[in-house]
Amino acid sequence: MLLPRLIASDLDGTLLRNDGTLSPRTVRALRTAESAGTEVVLVTARPPRFVDRLAEAAGLKGTAVCSNGAVVYDIGTRTVVSFRTLPLATARRVATALAAAVPEIGFALETGSHVLYEPAYRLRLSEDIDAELPVPSLADLWLTDVPVTKLLAWSDRLDADALLAAAEEGAGDEVQLTHSGGRGLLEVSASGVTKAGTLSMLCAGRGIDATEVIAFGDMPNDLTVLDWAGTGYAMGNAHPSVLAAIRTHTLSNEEDGVAHVIERLFGGAA
Repeated sequence: MLLPRLIASDLDGTLLRNDGTLSPRTVRALRTAESAGTEVVLVTARPPRFVDRLAEAAGLKGTAVCSNGAVVYDIGTRTVVSFRTLPLATARRVATALAAAVPEIGFALETGSHVLYEPAYRLRLSEDIDAELPVPSLADLWLTDVPVTKLLAWSDRLDADALLAAAEEGAGDEVQLTHSGGRGLLEVSASGVTKAGTLSMLCAGRGIDATEVIAFGDMPNDLTVLDWAGTGYAMGNAHPSVLAAIRTHTLSNEEDGVAHVIERLFGGAA
């Protein structure tokens, strides 16, 4: 069997364990693949600032596709290679439609460097607390002049699947809607922005065909990549819709499922 030329992996619930760390086994496996000439690309809903912290802790390098495909990021130089924005007017229209459908929903804007949030958006991430910036009201949220990668919509009454269904019914025509498992959290990108779309352009620039790519993921926002890659692996802990849609499964993130596959392909010892 030919070795893959590129490994594309999600982070949370996939490459990372539940405590947000990379296990020593996974780090060894990634280095084995890179030593054999295979490129490793992180493909995540997370913004670049999160990748920076992870890179510092685990010595990662290379390229990351961040914010569900909106950002291509060079980890080593901490440089944004490309950035696909969500028009603020579009974000506002989607938020208005969602607010009419879901009572007490809150909104925030992800810029890549910060999260701007209005009072009804009460979701706080301890690992991102330094980047979270409040604004006085929902109306103030739309006054930012900073480019936006995602609209975040949060409800403490609906889970992410129910929120996604509500959004698809009321605002699904002009944006890309998905979620990555956050409790009651919906992620809204510009139309056509997906992990797979950006990864495919990245691979085309490197002369890499989809058949030469293996991918790993666990949540609905990973489905486009898992479908596009020559071989997509659903994690053992994946969302039921991912397990149902993807035939090839590996162990859970807590069992180092990504490392398990890499070791088998590259002959690395655990």
